[in-house]
Amino acid sequence: AELGGNKVRKLEFLLAEALAEGCDSVVTIGGEQSNHCRATASASRMVGLSPHLILRTQRAEPIHDKKDDIGWTGNILFDRMVGSTIYTCTPGEYGRLGSQKLVEGVCKYLQRHEKASRNPYPIPVGGSNGVGSWGYINAVDELMEQLASINNGNSTKKEEKLTFDHVVFATGSGGTATGIALGMSLAYGSLGDGHPATKGQPAPKLHAVGVCDNPEYFYKTMTHLAQDMGLSVPLSTYIDENDTTSAVERFVRDSVTVHHGKGRGYALSTDEELDFITQFSLETGIVLDPVYSGKALYHFVTEVLGKDPESYRGSSILFWHTGGALGMYEKGNDLLGRLKHMSSVKRIDAYGTKGASDGSNIVQIIT
Repeated sequence: AELGGNKVRKLEFLLAEALAEGCDSVVTIGGEQSNHCRATASASRMVGLSPHLILRTQRAEPIHDKKDDIGWTGNILFDRMVGSTIYTCTPGEYGRLGSQKLVEGVCKYLQRHEKASRNPYPIPVGGSNGVGSWGYINAVDELMEQLASINNGNSTKKEEKLTFDHVVFATGSGGTATGIALGMSLAYGSLGDGHPATKGQPAPKLHAVGVCDNPEYFYKTMTHLAQDMGLSVPLSTYIDENDTTSAVERFVRDSVTVHHGKGRGYALSTDEELDFITQFSLETGIVLDPVYSGKALYHFVTEVLGKDPESYRGSSILFWHTGGALGMYEKGNDLLGRLKHMSSVKRIDAYGTKGASDGSNIVQIIT
């Protein structure tokens, strides 16, 4: 559970670099119930680094004034179980200063004041940079190996081979989306020779559903990340003389469609989203977190599939679940009314003394 979700794929690369540079601690940033911060804290301890977490919360001032406590719910419980040092900031401070300046500021503070953390390693929000995003190049390679295994185990008839027409995933900081986009381009031959598992198959269309910010923000962010990862695209391939967009950005835009799916905002759920998540879990046994995968799938189903169903009829659609189940704990009160209707609790009348009647929560059993 402590390493659940998609962030650990990025941390595999980020923490390897931290150790190679001789760092003694890490500093990262996220929301109050950040899956990324929780995974970073646990993974850091596993490799001998001290975790320092900056959490964005509306309760920063009340917590500082001892009128509130950051608590022990969900991801925060795991943060504190591994001894993280937690720093709070308000959403306004986060918005004005930016996550990078806040991380840099805490790193400088540690270098000046903490003997045990004089060489901190900064990790950006979501672990999304040119190093961490390589984790999803690896993830796509794993997917290709699974695809090959499935198809090798099935009949060799072409019409029975598993293929993907569409691949859908959530994006919040852009790293997962960039890694998947570049990984799929490598796997299907847009970059390089392609993976043997995709031979003769057309590339699927990629859909990134943004759970915060707007599509333009993600296209720009993914372009910067792709450049940081070393992507170089020949100018003549994607640009005409009247287009001022960079070759890398044009490649990103051609590789993935970003959909607006933030709803009320990051980590804020509508009643419709929560209804969808609970119904989905009831019908499939799969729990979608309300911040990323649940919000993304809801908006893809209602806004993309729902508005143009014929374009997707008969298609093979892969939804990439990126985890984050611990974020459900914060939504407990919002889900309570729905869960009472979905999951009842009854008392067994083991000795026949409760006087059960029709419609009661007493269950008489025969012993």
